[in-house]
Order: sequence, then structure tokens, then C-alpha cells
Amino acid sequence: MQEHDRREGALTADIRTTDRWPIPHAVVTITDLQGRQVTRAEANGDGHVTTDPLPHGSYTVIITAAGHTPAARAATITPSGAALGVVSLPRVSGTPLPPAGTWVIDPVHSSVEATARHLGIASVKGRFTEFGGRIQIARPIEESSVHATIAAESIETGNKMRDDHLRTPDFLDVVRHPTIEYHGNRLTATGDDAWALSGELTMNGVRRPVRLDLRYSGTGDDQFGGVRAGFHATTELRREDFAISYHQLVRLGVAAVGATIRVELNIEAVRGEELPQL
Repeated sequence: MQEHDRREGALTADIRTTDRWPIPHAVVTITDLQGRQVTRAEANGDGHVTTDPLPHGSYTVIITAAGHTPAARAATITPSGAALGVVSLPRVSGTPLPPAGTWVIDPVHSSVEATARHLGIASVKGRFTEFGGRIQIARPIEESSVHATIAAESIETGNKMRDDHLRTPDFLDVVRHPTIEYHGNRLTATGDDAWALSGELTMNGVRRPVRLDLRYSGTGDDQFGGVRAGFHATTELRREDFAISYHQLVRLGVAAVGATIRVELNIEAVRGEELPQL
């Protein structure tokens, strides 16, 4: 366990999962014996918490973290402070985390869809038919990463004229920027089987930070002797953030294409370095 300095009169704790990995950004709330909040502190990236100095006396310590069962401890602050040591928080979900290692996205059993408003009154949904990528599941799980690529020209909305227009410099400019790329590099638990994946999206030659709201649906064996994991993710993109600023106006001044695009991913990944050969 990493050693930390203790402030005089402060409370310290190390917040861990049940398998001893740190829980960054766990929150420690301290109340007096009448239930009134006295102070609040957040764990650092190592799961360590040091509060502000407290008056000597007895307190109740409540430890919470998204996606984990809260814990409560009694603490007595002395002139030298109080050390709770390691506090373990079990995950809320009964769904086991996917095993560590490489997982390959299976495009046959996955989908990448985008929905935009049209004329301010209806929605148009498109999908990309060519994509792939790898997921590196780490321990701790928060250090997992994703690298995915999408062929921009594979956009399909069910209308050839519209699809051809979406491939022009007005929108995706697929000749100059044939690949849409996402690098996700940090997971943060947000609830029961729910996570936020932070990363960067490169589209139309522009790179921007993009967060995916991710739900994990578990793993299962397939008919080829492999193991598969399921994920569902959503995000919302602003067209202008990626230099897609086409503003054809129609009567009454309504933009033909909405300012934001909702992206929905349904991903099935196979454990291992390669997809099974069918």
C-alpha cells in the first residue's frame, strides 16, 4: 500500500474494490453524532482520501462510489487524526466483469448508428456498415482502453442521393478523410453496470474529446468455443465541433440538418486477438 502523509487532526482512508484495486473519486462524507455533515472529501487517483483537519471527537464516516455498495464506519479523531486504513466497497452489480485481455469487435453482430433531426420535424437514421476495433480490458478495469475505426464512406441511410451527399465535403468529406477513429482510454463507473468511457474522436480531420455513456451486459460462450461480451454505448455530437457546418436553409429559416447527432453503438466483442474463422 502506498504511504501517505497524514495531516494533524485529519482522517485518512484508502478506498478499494473487494479485489484490492483503488476506486478513484470515491467520496467520503463525515457527519457528527447528530447526523450533521461536517466535511466531505474525494479520493485521488490512487483511491486515497485525506480530509481537512477536524475537531477532536467521534464521527460517522460514509464512503460512496458510483457502481459500488456504500459503507459506513465510526471514527474518533484525536490530535494525530484517524486512519481508517483500507475500506473495501463491493460492486453493486452481480454481473462479473469481463476477463482481462484483448477483445475484438465483431462487426457482423454489432451496429453503429447515427440519428439526426431533419427540417426540425423528423429524424433520419443512418448506419455505418464497415467498422472494427479492439478493446483492451485491464485490471483495474478503469484503465481499459478501446481503439475503433469506421469507414466514413460506408454510411447508409436508405436513400442513395442523400448518402452520396453525406460523403461530400458538405458533411463527411470521405475522399480526404476516409476513416473515423475513436481512442477511449479511461473508464469511470457511473452506476450498476454503467460506465463513462472518456476518449477522443477524429472525424472529418478534426479531433475532439468525446465521452461515451456505456452499459455492460455481460459475457457468454459462443458456438465456436469462444467468449463474447456485450456493450451498448451512446453519445451526442455537435456537427460544428467536427467542421460539419452545412446549413442549407428552407422556408421559415429551418435548418435542413439538426445541430446535433445522436450516436448509438451496440457492440459484441470476442475474447482473443482475432475473430473466429467461420
